[in-house]
Amino acid sequence: MTTVAETPQKPMVITRRLRESIRLHLENIYPEKDSRALTRQVLEAFWSDGVVPRKRGRTAGNAMWSADNTYVITYGNSIIDGEHKPLSLLQDFLTENLKGVIKGVHILPYFPYTSDDGFSITDYRVVDSGLGGWEDIERISREFRLMSDLVLNHCSSQSHWFNEFRMGHEPYKDFFFTASLDDDLSQVVRPRAHPLLRTVETADGERHVWCTFSHDQVDFDFSNPEVLLEFLRIMRFHINRGVRTIRLDACAFMWKEVGTSCIHLPETHEIIRLMRVLADFSEESVVLITETNVPNVENLSYFGNRNEAHMIYNFSLPPLMLHALLNGTSHYLNAWQMAMPPAQMGCAYFNFTASHDGIGLRPAESLLSEEAITGMVDTIQQFGGRVSMRQLSDGTMRPYEMNVSLFDALKGTVKGEDEYNIPRFLCSQTIAMALEGIPAFYIHSLLATGNDQEGVEKSGHNRAINRHRWNYDRLQEALADETTQHAQVFNEMCRLIGIRTQQQAFHPNATQFTLHLGEKLFGFWRQSVDRSQSIFAIGNVTDETLEIPAMSLNLIGGENWTDLISGEPITGGGNKISFAPYQCRWISNRA
Repeated sequence: MTTVAETPQKPMVITRRLRESIRLHLENIYPEKDSRALTRQVLEAFWSDGVVPRKRGRTAGNAMWSADNTYVITYGNSIIDGEHKPLSLLQDFLTENLKGVIKGVHILPYFPYTSDDGFSITDYRVVDSGLGGWEDIERISREFRLMSDLVLNHCSSQSHWFNEFRMGHEPYKDFFFTASLDDDLSQVVRPRAHPLLRTVETADGERHVWCTFSHDQVDFDFSNPEVLLEFLRIMRFHINRGVRTIRLDACAFMWKEVGTSCIHLPETHEIIRLMRVLADFSEESVVLITETNVPNVENLSYFGNRNEAHMIYNFSLPPLMLHALLNGTSHYLNAWQMAMPPAQMGCAYFNFTASHDGIGLRPAESLLSEEAITGMVDTIQQFGGRVSMRQLSDGTMRPYEMNVSLFDALKGTVKGEDEYNIPRFLCSQTIAMALEGIPAFYIHSLLATGNDQEGVEKSGHNRAINRHRWNYDRLQEALADETTQHAQVFNEMCRLIGIRTQQQAFHPNATQFTLHLGEKLFGFWRQSVDRSQSIFAIGNVTDETLEIPAMSLNLIGGENWTDLISGEPITGGGNKISFAPYQCRWISNRA
């Protein structure tokens, strides 16, 4: 009888196409290295423990997605009770409330860490014991498509790797990027205001390590192939434990070269292309998403030619959506949307309106005027929000992101607070759901959580304002009480998501055209890939009651048109279509 230990492993069959694809990418990344030897190492790093690649890589196409692709974004401890493992509570909440509504879950870094709420990792192969264990992660992955962070750019200065670096031990002594205090670093693009270099004592003397985000987050040196190989091993380790969507955190800063901007360098794109090849040849359906909080044109570059990220964060959407609803004008939102290219087939925008960080302002550069940004920042501060700054190369400071709960950010307009908080907030979510791409909902948006000022005071960090931890019993009580903002928003969000996921015209790659309905409305037309369903998605971004002629929409005669949200029949001809303040309509020929 053959025991488990004696069970023969499938032989690894590597096609010539896979081997050559890997080798060509490696030649571009490491032109001075032996690309054939490196190819063997990459194959051994990613396909280990008996795992074998596909004979053919997946071809990018619309079959990768469906209209029901959705994600919820959450920390592993967004829900706590002081007794049970937070990941176990999260699983219970997801299963009881969102099973069949949301398809995927992005659990923000659930590894041991020292700062930045998880993004300063000490060990990529261990689940933070304060959250649970791999068994909890794997249970969630069996019910929801799991997205996990691969924090590529840096790790904790208190990690085993960095301690080994300081002691000069192989292979870690060359794992981290160092520079000289005399180097010209004037062109380096920074998201933070602290000094870039941190001086540390090592076995080889004083070194100046590169710290893009904080002095507790030390940057890797990807010019050393061993760093890349180690991250490929980690990718495989995570995939084997149920991860199917890999978020490449802060990947734009991955490759450094003194004398350059050290962002979006060619080698960075080449590494992502290599990872894409490995993902496409995996038996598991692995999707890569890049997290690049940068101006819109730079962000779009990470689609490559359908050979880099499968998904990219639609970072310009949150500030533009917020501006539209605070000011009652879709001017900037319309201009941006009309200029946005459709995602290439098999690629998708990741549409979100709020996140664990804040509402980034860099993606709004060149899209919003300075006056518009200043007005938005001032309004957010009046509603209890905070502003984080970054330092430019000339030493001046500039707003980097607004830290605020989106629900509280929309408690009023530039005119002040009003009674439209809930409809205004739901308008923001309903528009985002309908846009080309895959919608994602931060858990505190689903739950209409307000600003956590106490969290800011305790932590001393602005971002804590939107990282509240709900006591599970209190959360359940709030959701059971239909008079609370939490229950009203959550129930309506679930209803809208349920409608949205049934519409083929909301397929991530379905056709989209922007409608010209004036600046008080924001609208676009979606058509299913097979052209059988059309949806006119229109939102009133003002506190006024509005009407438009039905003839302004191309409602094809002979078909029955219905507002999917209200159930109201819509007729063409000389009739008018009315919109209450912040009302959205999804007008479709197929209910």
